[in-house]
Amino acid sequence: MFSSRSRQPSVSKHRSSKSKSSRKNSMVDSTRRNSFLDSPRRVERAVQQAQASPQSNQTSPTIGSAIITLSIGREQRLFAAHEDVLSHSPYFQNICHGQFFSAANRRIDLPEEDPEVFSSILEYLYKGDYYPRLEYDTKRKSWNLEDGGDAGADGGIIHTTAGPILKDTIVYCQAEKYGLQELKKLALRKQGLQSGVQCSTILTSARFAYANTPDSDSKLRAHYLALIIRARHTFKRSGTMQNEMENGGKLFFDLFVAMSNHMDDMSPRTPR
Repeated sequence: MFSSRSRQPSVSKHRSSKSKSSRKNSMVDSTRRNSFLDSPRRVERAVQQAQASPQSNQTSPTIGSAIITLSIGREQRLFAAHEDVLSHSPYFQNICHGQFFSAANRRIDLPEEDPEVFSSILEYLYKGDYYPRLEYDTKRKSWNLEDGGDAGADGGIIHTTAGPILKDTIVYCQAEKYGLQELKKLALRKQGLQSGVQCSTILTSARFAYANTPDSDSKLRAHYLALIIRARHTFKRSGTMQNEMENGGKLFFDLFVAMSNHMDDMSPRTPR
């Protein structure tokens, strides 16, 4: 998940895809394979059903649905969307059904949003996925990101005043704001499939995740803690990591607790 294209320490072999949910799916898939040994096609169908494509969440606008204009970011980049598609988000449903604009001026201004991130959210509302999209490998029976999931490619990273941040991380946080729980799951899943991410981007993204998720939502935070722990040999040589730790914050206290728990799990138990 890390890049070796700069002088910063990198460990491309470390991935963050082996979450509890993925291990659970692997167990399910293994059980189903044992049940369908006589039929490879049935095995493939079972795996595909167990990991349903996000395309099943796509939405088609109804005939006559009103068109809403959305002005995004400080540059006021304009988007257009059908009202009934936008209304799948509770956030936009409240706006569209409220008194925020008249029938003659159907426009929503979101000056604080990033146009590229919002474009991905809009793409999800219509198609059930966003770029880079998930692709199913029938030979390996696993999901991958198109274009190899290289975060260094266009669209994988958003450059902000705080530094480069993974787009999937921002999408996750915005999905919380817009009430799109399935989009949160999709964004979290994609982050475990990313490759070519620099250590500095991981740390900037982790800080963003902590700053933009409530304490009650630990999934995205846990993703970054597990990732840093698995790549600890690289991060301990990182000057960026040293600077970040000197700045402190809840991220690094949680990292200390998670690292301690990891060491306890790895060390042999001594009889009392």
